[in-house]
Amino acid sequence: MSFLSTSVRGHINALVQTQDHPFFIYDLDQLAAHLAPLTAQNVVKLWYAVKANPLSSVIQTLDKAGFNFDVASAGELNQVLKQGIAAERVLNTGPAKSKKQINHFLEAGVRTFVAESLNQVAWLNQAAQNHQVQLRILLRVQLRWPEGEKNPLGGNSLTPFGLGTQQWQHLNIADYPQLNFVGLHIFQWGNMLSTDKLAQLWSQMIAPLQALADQLGFALEILDLGGGLGIPYTTAQDPLNWPQLLDALSNIKFESGVNELWMELGRYAVGECGHYVNPVVEQKENFGYHQLITAGGINHILRPAVTNQAFPAQLLRQSNAPAREFLIHGPLCTALDSLGTHQLPADLNENDHVIFSQVGAYGFTESMPYFLCHELAAEYVIENNQVRCVRSCETADYYLR
Repeated sequence: MSFLSTSVRGHINALVQTQDHPFFIYDLDQLAAHLAPLTAQNVVKLWYAVKANPLSSVIQTLDKAGFNFDVASAGELNQVLKQGIAAERVLNTGPAKSKKQINHFLEAGVRTFVAESLNQVAWLNQAAQNHQVQLRILLRVQLRWPEGEKNPLGGNSLTPFGLGTQQWQHLNIADYPQLNFVGLHIFQWGNMLSTDKLAQLWSQMIAPLQALADQLGFALEILDLGGGLGIPYTTAQDPLNWPQLLDALSNIKFESGVNELWMELGRYAVGECGHYVNPVVEQKENFGYHQLITAGGINHILRPAVTNQAFPAQLLRQSNAPAREFLIHGPLCTALDSLGTHQLPADLNENDHVIFSQVGAYGFTESMPYFLCHELAAEYVIENNQVRCVRSCETADYYLR
């Protein structure tokens, strides 16, 4: 399996002839083709988790494909609305909903919220009274598991996302007349590549969630499973099979008895459409290891440092040299700036570029771009097989005051 098509490689080759800084490139043609079968079904309502990649061109492509939008901040909301998307198609998630943010969302016309705490329920009700509107509310539930793996979403660990079923039982929904409690939200596992494991986890959630809705006294009309659908980051991993996944989701919808099943896709929606092109600064040998120093690092793609899992990498040019194991490091003055261990041609040199793929999600906007004042990476898109720049490379003068 290759993460880079011949046509995208050709576009990248043309771009590196004109500039020598790191850049991102997103294949919107590939993205549109990937999204088409995702929305061609009536099993699950799909929302795009904007945190994965809030670039305007990406949002517009998701909009054309029929996705709705899951936003977790005022900035994400403003970005979505600027693309001409109606507020009725926005779902507000995220653990930090302040009174100020809630008011901003209501003024913008958003009417569907995931509540993560008892305080948020009270604040949403008060804001709705002030605006004389009725809101649809889903309660986010955090379940504890006897055993399980850990990942950035928490898995079976305590996280700030939602409340446990015992804590939600203190809620008296009659006290909040402006709120229409319509469903529950459950999302604790990220980047899963096994349909069987996903189906098993989802099935275990049904009974405690149904019990909670019964105890609180509202009909469970909507079950929101969040995201969690993974993409491969190595050629040894197999991608999820969407038709099989739909079958599993159809079973969950039937077993739970809900009218609507929701998912908020981020990585699975856009991850495979993006690449990060990184100029090589030098190759050196140290303590028996071969190290590659690159112009960009976790200032542009932080995920390897957060998850200890690298983006797949390959050399831009063709080489017949034997492969060698390289430790790739970015330009920052911290040992955290590691982009992983990769097998690459031994004749790499300072004139080369390494391409990191699968960075359509959790790339630049998850990074730490200001440390050491290096350039901000440019961003390009491919649409109708034409390349255009959507943000030029910017030096530190752009943001330093």
